[in-house]
Amino acid sequence: MTVIGILSGTSYDAVDAAVADFALDGTDVVCRPRGTYSADMPDDLRARLAAALPPHSTTLSEVCRLDTELGKFFGTVAARANDEVAGGGAHLVISHGQTVYHWVDGDHALGTLQLGAAAWIAEATGLTTVTDLRTRDITRGGHAAPLASTLDELLVLSEDSEASGVRRGSLNLGGIANITVRDRDGRVIAYDIGPANALMDSAVVDATGGTERMDKGGARAARGTVDPKLLDRLLAEPYYRLAPPKSTGKELFHADYVRDALDGRTVATDDLLATLTELTAQLVVEACRDHDVTELVVAGGGVRNPTLMRRIADLAPATRIRPIDDFGLPAQGKEAYLFALLGYLSVHGLEGTVPSATGARRGAILGSLTPGAQPIELPRPAAVRPRHMRVIA
Repeated sequence: MTVIGILSGTSYDAVDAAVADFALDGTDVVCRPRGTYSADMPDDLRARLAAALPPHSTTLSEVCRLDTELGKFFGTVAARANDEVAGGGAHLVISHGQTVYHWVDGDHALGTLQLGAAAWIAEATGLTTVTDLRTRDITRGGHAAPLASTLDELLVLSEDSEASGVRRGSLNLGGIANITVRDRDGRVIAYDIGPANALMDSAVVDATGGTERMDKGGARAARGTVDPKLLDRLLAEPYYRLAPPKSTGKELFHADYVRDALDGRTVATDDLLATLTELTAQLVVEACRDHDVTELVVAGGGVRNPTLMRRIADLAPATRIRPIDDFGLPAQGKEAYLFALLGYLSVHGLEGTVPSATGARRGAILGSLTPGAQPIELPRPAAVRPRHMRVIA
């Protein structure tokens, strides 16, 4: 089955699509990556989305408009990915959508909302479309995050690494940093560590009036000097002291969060970026120490920030750092391939969550289905949930 996974992340600067062929082979799910496609978010749509996200207020009319326009844009991206990567042969689209609110109260997730109306995607592609991949886990007491734990369990946290004495962790450096590891009993646990690109990007946008969106290549952070007072204040965030499973997002870590932490002080932009980069590096390394990680497999946009990657390496010299590319998936495409995998599992009647990672009472088949140009035809339900993922060329 050829599947397209699409998403817009917490930076909402682009929509990424990944195309893969999946098949079940006993206790393995076999993945053949076909390639990726990415399209920049239109400036107007991105600006309106930013204006609607917390801590800003919005209206139901604007939510409706955003849901529609995001759905149309996702549909365009999925259709182009089908044409240009899948050769028009895709069978299924899975859209994570754009998260606009993740409702967390202390250590409990109570709800989540992703926009990007499925019907527009199904109409644009003619393909059955799977959406709303997070809510079902929340109904079972989970955080619906990090869903990357499913792919990490199948691909990265292999049993052979544990048998050889390697304590492996899988890290994603997106807007929010999350990690997946095995505990001493072999259970998979995962959680959002804290901010990665979210605060850095917000600081750059704020400082440049929107003319720049990110600290490209970590250049500003490399020129700057860490502000110890600000770093101490940032590290005092109560979220970091919560026990996993836990999840967070831009509901907490937004532009005003940094302004509040500055408390009226002025810090040069490069120094601010150096401090925020150091914050993420220290949080990542603390998580590695907490779980005795000796090998860290890294993916996400933060991989393109050599200043951040260098600080992680400097703070954890005994930990080997590897890109997820070593396991057959591109670092920039991991999340899109993840959602392609989750949708494939769903249409085969297979659970897409790891309860010990999300905190749910039990696993769940994820998502809602919207028909394409033809009636929905689902494959025969699979009898066994995969235990491993093989990536083949």
